[in-house]
Amino acid sequence: MAFFKKLKDRLFKSSSRLEDGLDAIVEEGGTPEPDLPEPSQPDPTPDTTPGPKPATVPDPGPDTTPEPEPETVPDPGPSTVPEPEPTTVPDPKPDTTPTPDPVPQPDPGPQPAPEPPTEVPTPPSPTPPEPPQEIPQRPADSPPAQPPTEIPLDTLPKGAGQPKPGLLGRLLGRGGDAGVVRRALDDDMLEQLEELLIAADMGVDTALRVTANLAEGRMGKRLSTQEIKELLAQEIARIMEPVAKPMPLYRKTPQVVLVVGVNGSGKTTTIGKLASQFRAAGKSVVIAAGDTFRAAAVEQLQVWGERAGVPVLTAPEGSDPASLAFDAMGQAQAEGADLLMIDTAGRLQNRADLMEELAKIVRVIRKKDPDAPHNTLLVLDATTGQNALSQVETFRKLADVSGLVMTKLDGTAKGGVLVALADRFGLPIHAIGVGEQIDDLAPFDPEEFAAALTGLEV
Repeated sequence: MAFFKKLKDRLFKSSSRLEDGLDAIVEEGGTPEPDLPEPSQPDPTPDTTPGPKPATVPDPGPDTTPEPEPETVPDPGPSTVPEPEPTTVPDPKPDTTPTPDPVPQPDPGPQPAPEPPTEVPTPPSPTPPEPPQEIPQRPADSPPAQPPTEIPLDTLPKGAGQPKPGLLGRLLGRGGDAGVVRRALDDDMLEQLEELLIAADMGVDTALRVTANLAEGRMGKRLSTQEIKELLAQEIARIMEPVAKPMPLYRKTPQVVLVVGVNGSGKTTTIGKLASQFRAAGKSVVIAAGDTFRAAAVEQLQVWGERAGVPVLTAPEGSDPASLAFDAMGQAQAEGADLLMIDTAGRLQNRADLMEELAKIVRVIRKKDPDAPHNTLLVLDATTGQNALSQVETFRKLADVSGLVMTKLDGTAKGGVLVALADRFGLPIHAIGVGEQIDDLAPFDPEEFAAALTGLEV
């Protein structure tokens, strides 16, 4: 995941282009989808806000009106004098004077006084002090524990249960799918998608194939930008899944790995990174600096050899690289090395003389081992775009390329050329590089690459 984050961060130019292009395509002929949860939510919200208020007013109303019913209580009251005395202290005031406490006795002294207290409970029932009087009256009626439990039960389903999903539903709806622009997939939209993928260096044939697979069974369906990105990532990963293979290792030693490519493709840095990984895996590695023509090429490879802890075999500048490769094979066999990595000078695929030199290196090392080189890695610069297709075609004819390594995906590369290479040639893609650090080379993962290319999260 750490390398994927690095890959996605450094492919932001490519993914941002695709994302901006997809947004423009969808918004051009799309319309925002209606938010379904919003119409259903305003219905409960008005019910909740006015609901509890009238619900509480009529409910306590009938509770307060049956107050005359406790007036009938004094009939059974005399049957059980000691038990109701503590429960109905204020009620028997008008009916039985000797039963109440000494405090209410001065009140019945002036006979007009007891009448207003009886009238006082009646007016509070209609409106002004409803909540304070209803609370003591309900517990005084029968059980004091039931009324407090009934109050939250009435309010929870109506007042507390419904407003929460209504509010959260609106917030989540507006932050998620609410207002998402969708466009019906038609021929015009497919043509725009094809142009966008071609602009991302994916090539005409591959872009047509990807869009055709994307449209299969989805014509007329309304799609958002996120859904299109997910579908594109699935198609890209499906194309690249068969070519995602690590470099094979053989029991025969030394295993000769010939690294080829055009000028400036990153062969030297790739050799240093691969040597570091093989050595970390417990393999003994030897590097042969076969680029005897470029100034400071040997010194650069020696620096990478020191970083990886791998010896580097060199030759005088301008010497024959084929003879260096032959001598390096003999030394690697004598030392019992597991891997011999041979660097070669960069050469353009349209230079026949330089390409013949590469063929000479292959012929010479096969005198030592007819099966050599066991691996021929073609290092490609992602910034070359569609030119990488012609490089692969030419190098395959002369050097029998067995695998690819794509570098400089952290530059101005659009990344789509790697999809075109996998679709056209089917050569294994062993690794990709996204920087100059020794750990900026990792095995190729099609799903992570497709997600980083389209700007998705893994």
